Amino acid sequence: MIAAAQGAKISSPCASCGGVLVRDVGQFIDRGQLRWSVEGQCRACPNAWCEMGAGPAPDELRQALLAEHGTARLHLPAKETSLVPVLRTLREMRDLTLGEARLTAVELRRVGLVGTSVEMAHLAEALRKRSIATTVVPT
Repeated sequence: MIAAAQGAKISSPCASCGGVLVRDVGQFIDRGQLRWSVEGQCRACPNAWCEMGAGPAPDELRQALLAEHGTARLHLPAKETSLVPVLRTLREMRDLTLGEARLTAVELRRVGLVGTSVEMAHLAEALRKRSIATTVVPT
């Protein structure tokens, strides 16, 4: 089953005291929107914070999720699927030009798109809303 939420932990030195800073990072879908969050807390001092954002997760957080959970592949199983609604969805979801959307749609049809499980579930849901069947599998 493909997750609609994922989390991981990242440890690094605390900038305030040099102790161990632990960050709980997550990516999830909230009311149809891709979101991310991070909560950090030092084990040795009161340094702590929480941050959230919409859209793709910052690369460091995304890489931690990929390292912890691996990737997922989204694929269009039917070769006869019209690319017009696929292009429209890709342009809306990823803010692509028409040319970029065409290249991405070809990749989606041939080998599939790879990303975090949450990213692929989010895109799959948007495609399903346009009656486009997809498959998402862990890779």
